[in-house]
Amino acid sequence: MSLLLEPSQEQIKEEKLYQQMGVSDDEFAMIESILGRLPNYTEIGIFSVMWSEHCSYKNSKPILKKFPTKGERVLQGPGEGAGIVDIGDNQAVVFKIESHNHPSAIEPYQGAATGVGGIIRDVFSMGARPIAVLNSLRFGELTSPRVKYLFEEVVAGIAGYGNCIGIPTVGGEVQFDSCYEGNPLVNAMCVGLINHEDIKKGQAKGVGNTVMYVGAKTGRDGIHGATFASEEMSDQSEEKRSAVQVGDPFMEKLLLEACLEVIKSDALVGIQDMGAAGLTSSSAEMASKAGSGIEMNLDLIPQRETGMTPYEMMLSESQERMLLVIERGREQEIIDIFDKYDLEAVAVGHVTDDKMLRLFHNGEMVADLPVDALAEEAPVYHKPSKVPAYYKEFLETDVPAPKVEDAKETLLELLKQPTIASKEWVYDQYDYMVRTNTVVAPGSDAAVLRIRGTKKALAMTTDCNARYLYLDPEKGGKIAVAEAARNIVCSGAEPLAVTDNLNFGNPEKPEIFWQIEKAADGISEACNVLSTPVIGGNVSLYNESNGSAIYPTPVIGMVGLIEDTDHITTQHFKAAGDLIYVIGETFPEFAGSELQKLSEGKIYGKAPAIDLEVEQARQKALLKAIRTGLVQSAHDVSEGGIGVALAESVISSQGLGANVTLAGESALLFSETQSRFIVSVKKEHQEAFEKLVKDAELIGEVTSDSALSVQSQEGQQWIHAQIEELESAWKGAIPCLLKSKA
Repeated sequence: MSLLLEPSQEQIKEEKLYQQMGVSDDEFAMIESILGRLPNYTEIGIFSVMWSEHCSYKNSKPILKKFPTKGERVLQGPGEGAGIVDIGDNQAVVFKIESHNHPSAIEPYQGAATGVGGIIRDVFSMGARPIAVLNSLRFGELTSPRVKYLFEEVVAGIAGYGNCIGIPTVGGEVQFDSCYEGNPLVNAMCVGLINHEDIKKGQAKGVGNTVMYVGAKTGRDGIHGATFASEEMSDQSEEKRSAVQVGDPFMEKLLLEACLEVIKSDALVGIQDMGAAGLTSSSAEMASKAGSGIEMNLDLIPQRETGMTPYEMMLSESQERMLLVIERGREQEIIDIFDKYDLEAVAVGHVTDDKMLRLFHNGEMVADLPVDALAEEAPVYHKPSKVPAYYKEFLETDVPAPKVEDAKETLLELLKQPTIASKEWVYDQYDYMVRTNTVVAPGSDAAVLRIRGTKKALAMTTDCNARYLYLDPEKGGKIAVAEAARNIVCSGAEPLAVTDNLNFGNPEKPEIFWQIEKAADGISEACNVLSTPVIGGNVSLYNESNGSAIYPTPVIGMVGLIEDTDHITTQHFKAAGDLIYVIGETFPEFAGSELQKLSEGKIYGKAPAIDLEVEQARQKALLKAIRTGLVQSAHDVSEGGIGVALAESVISSQGLGANVTLAGESALLFSETQSRFIVSVKKEHQEAFEKLVKDAELIGEVTSDSALSVQSQEGQQWIHAQIEELESAWKGAIPCLLKSKA
C-alpha cells in the first residue's frame, strides 16, 4: 500500500530514517549541505539510491580507474548503457555484463529473468540489435535442497525470458562452491550488432526538448532494489521480496522492436533504460551527462497502481521501461511508432538548462535536486586495505601432488564434479538456435555466431576461476582474463575487448577491499598485455550472507572477431590419424585445482603461476596456425588439467578416441598449469604446425576405437576408458545430483 503519510523533513533527520535507506550520518550531512536545507522524503529516497554502491560505485570508482579502457577499435568505453567495439565494414559489436545476485537469492526465477531483461535493454538502448545472451552462474554445493531449488529456478528464469523474447542464450559457465551457498551469483551478458551511424547515447540534450516515458506502466515492484543490492544478505533478506522486479518478456520484445525503429528517426536525441533506480537514475544520469537539467510532472507517469507517491514512482524498478529525449514538436512521430506496437509513449517533462532535477506532483514541486550531485559528484570512498592472514599462510604452504592411485577412477570422479561436468541440463533449456545465426552452440570453448551478409563471425565467452582469486587475487585476475582470451582464440577468433562483473564481499572489510584492489591489478595487467580493453561492466559488492563472503569472483565477458567463417574451430577431435599436441609445459600445480578439492575437500596454497608474455605468444601462434588452416581442433586446458581436456575432446567427437603418452607422474594429468592448449593437426600439416607453434609437444594420435588411452613414457597404462564410460560420468552428474535426495 502507498505511503500516504510520509515523514516530515524534521522527522527524517531526528529519527535518522535515512539510515534505513542506506544513507550514513555523514552522507546525510553532505546532502543537507548540498541543498542548503533538509531533504524531504522523496528527495532523500532519490539520494539514497543514486548514492548506493550499485548506482554510484562510491567504493569501487578508485579501483575502476585502473582498467585500460581505450583501444584502436573502441568506439564507446565505460559510462553508457554498453561498450562498443568496431569490427570493420561500418559495423560494431555492443556488449555488457550485469549482475542480479541479491534478487536471485530470494526470488530466483524473477531475479534471473529480470537480470536478462535488463541487460538486453542496456544493449538496445545503444541502438544495437541484441543477437545473443550469455550468463555466468555460481551456486553452493548441489547437495542441499535450497541450492538445488535456486539452481533450477535461476536456469528456468534465464530460459523463460530469453526464449520468449527470441534472443538465443548461447553460452556461459556454471560453477559450484560452498561459499555461494547463501549468496548465488547470477551475471547476465548481452551482445548486439550495430552500424556506426545508429549509435545512440543516454543524454538529455537541447533545452526545451521533450522527455518521454515509453513502455510498461510503473508499479510498486523493485522499490529500493539498488539499495537492496548494496547491502549484505541476511536472514531478514527474505522480507525484501518487494525489492525484486517482475519481468514480461513479451512486453520487452515489443519495446525492443519499437526502440530500434525509433533509433532510425532523427527526432530521437537520447535514450536510456530505466534499470537500477528506475526513473531516478535514467533522468538524473541523462541530464548530468549532457550538462543539462530535467523537469517532470509525475502526474503524467503511466501507473498501474492507484495512489502512487512521488517516492514510489521515482524509486520503482518496474521492468520494460525506457526514458527518451525527443526534439520538441516531433512527439507525435514517436507516439505513432510506439502505438504500432501497442505501447505507451507519454511526454512527461522537458530538458532545462539549470542542471536541476525538478519534479512536480499534484501541482506542487516535490523535488528540486542538482543532477551532478546525484550522479557524477556522488561521494567516493578510498577504503582501507589489509592483506588477509590466510593469504600470507598460503604463500608459505607447500602443496604436495595429491596421490593418484588409479588415474582412470580419478578422471571419472573429476568428470562428475558439478563445476567440470557437462552443463547440457542447463543449456538444453535454452533456445540457442533461434534466429539461426548460432554456428557453435553451448558446450565448446566459446559460442560463435555468424554475421549475416559477411564472412565474419563473433566468438563470445564468460570466464572466472574464483578459487584462484581466493588463493591470490592478483594472479587469479590475470588468469580470468587469460582464460577468456584462450577460449576465444580456440574458436578461431582474435580477442577484442572485455566487459567485467566484479563480484566481491563487503568492501568495508579491509581484507575484502584488498581482494578487490589486487584482482583489479591482475585484470588490468592482463588486459594491457593481451590488448583487450575494458569497455564496461558492473560492480556487485556486499555478496555476503550472514557475515561470510563469497570467493572474489570478477567474471570476464569477452568477445572476439573471426575474420573468416572458415577459421571457426571447435574442441572435439575431427578424424582418426590426426596428431594430438599439448601447447605449453606442465608443472605440478595443484593449489585451487579440482583434484585438490576432490582429494582434500578444501583448497589452499599458492595459485598457479602465469606469465602473460608467454600467454600472449602462445595465443598469437595458435591463432596464426588456425588462420593458416593447420589446426583441426583446439581446446583450452583448464579445470581438471590435460586429463579432463582430453576427455572433453573425445566425448564430443562422435565415436573417435585418442592414444596419448605423457611424461612424469600420473597426477600431472590433473595439474592446472596455465597457458596450455590441446590441439589436433592433420599429419600432412605436422611440419608446418611445429614450425609455427614452437612450444607444441606431440603427445599422441586420434584413433577410431572410441576409447581414451593414456600411458607414461615408460609404458605404464594410466587410463584406458571407453568413451561411453567417460560420457556417462560427465553427462549424468548434474541430473543425478538434482534427482538425489539430500
